Amino acid sequence: MYPGSHAIQNRDKPAFIMASTGEAVTYGELEQRSNRLAHLLRRQGLQRLDHFAVFMENNHRYIESCSAGERTGLYYTCINSYLTAEEVAYIVNNSESQVMITSASRLAVAREALAQCPRVKLCLVVDGGGALPTEGALIYRDFEQAVADFPVTPVADEALGSAMLYSSGTTGRPKGVLRPLDDQPPSSLTPLYAFLLKLWRCEEGMVYLSPAPLYHSAPLTNVSMVIRSGGTAVIMERFEPEQYLSLVERYRITHSQLVPTMFSRMLKLPDEQRLRHDLSSLQIAIHAAAPCPAKVKEQMIEWWGPIIHEYYGATEGLGFAACDSAEWQAHRGTVGKVIFGQVHVLDEQMQALPKGQAGEIWFTAGSAFEYFNDPERTAATRSADGAMSTVGDMGYVDDDGFLYLTDRSTFMIISGGVNIYPQECENLLVTHPKVADAAVFGIPNEDFGEEVKAVIEPLPGVEPGPELAQELLAFCQQHLAHMKCPRSIDFTDKLPRLPTGKLYKRVLRDAYWEGHKSRIV
Repeated sequence: MYPGSHAIQNRDKPAFIMASTGEAVTYGELEQRSNRLAHLLRRQGLQRLDHFAVFMENNHRYIESCSAGERTGLYYTCINSYLTAEEVAYIVNNSESQVMITSASRLAVAREALAQCPRVKLCLVVDGGGALPTEGALIYRDFEQAVADFPVTPVADEALGSAMLYSSGTTGRPKGVLRPLDDQPPSSLTPLYAFLLKLWRCEEGMVYLSPAPLYHSAPLTNVSMVIRSGGTAVIMERFEPEQYLSLVERYRITHSQLVPTMFSRMLKLPDEQRLRHDLSSLQIAIHAAAPCPAKVKEQMIEWWGPIIHEYYGATEGLGFAACDSAEWQAHRGTVGKVIFGQVHVLDEQMQALPKGQAGEIWFTAGSAFEYFNDPERTAATRSADGAMSTVGDMGYVDDDGFLYLTDRSTFMIISGGVNIYPQECENLLVTHPKVADAAVFGIPNEDFGEEVKAVIEPLPGVEPGPELAQELLAFCQQHLAHMKCPRSIDFTDKLPRLPTGKLYKRVLRDAYWEGHKSRIV
């Protein structure tokens, strides 16, 4: 988010535009805004490598909040704006944040959370308006009023700062992903950022459309790369499929990054809405964060042309794989070749598996990281010799060196001694014309240990019930080996999928395991 030399060379050029309001903030304005906040953070006592938190929806003050951290050597933690007060409090305390920046719309949750966070002494509220509460030693202030009197020039001790984001917690309590920060100017780039600039083809003339929440790693990093490159980012407050298409046409968008559920929602628009917008300006559309069903990706390439790029990489930055449309079509289902770090596919005894056989994915020579204040879980990601790291994803490499994902290891189903990876069934179910979203996981079975269960979110207007369940079961049995198919299907109004695209499957699965002390029956 550091505007750098573009604040001088392109002072009047929009650094970002808010999609719903059309509010544009120029590079010169972003420079002044982030400097004011940087001075406030220094006045509050935050020094290099200290932490503060950002808890709000995408809004017109989000970018400068991050930019101030990047130019003061601070770690800033962007928190999922849909979390409960208890979840927010855990992250604020675990990150050792001393200041929180929130918004009027999230203030009630923030107040409840901060009542449990004694380290935080100041909370800035975007669009906070009139009188705000003071609760003990904790002061609440309207963001704009609080920064108004500070200088628009840089602080004297500028240094490179960074986001410290938290994993979404699908496998337990969220973990803060901390990368080491050398004492260097904010214009510097870490090796990972330099790699991402090339991977995402960032350039000065780009116009980037960001449809996802900025608290998530990929959109936050991508918008940061756009601003560091001197482009313009158009920030959607929330994703809406036809609005996305209209924004591409209105702003002549050249670059964008999405998640597969966004593809699915756009593909399911009526043709009169889906096809009426001019998308010819698009040069590259990247997707990541969740596996993309092959049928969905094929339809997107047919619609948008061979501009669909995919990458695979965790917030931890262990390694990255990437592929363009042509590579994917030649290796259907791949997430690409590993181009950052070295990949190893290992069995449970840490032995290398042959090409084509699925195991746990490990990386060497990727980006250094640790889980903040959590040496045990950091150690759990490392091999015994410390040379390799993993986040628990499962997959295999084909004969041409292309990587394929099968699932996260924690969601592997073992039924009658057979390992089943539910991602394949989920990818099939989501292509059914009556299905909006699908989750597949293991539930207890006294004979087989586990059996395959599917939970389905039907499309609006589709009646859930036994008839639909039988139709979907038959659909699965038509396309998948019997052992991979659900033995039963339940329905829900809304699956707990995060706005980032990741399915919060643990919440669903745990309900079926209630009362079991072990996952082995």
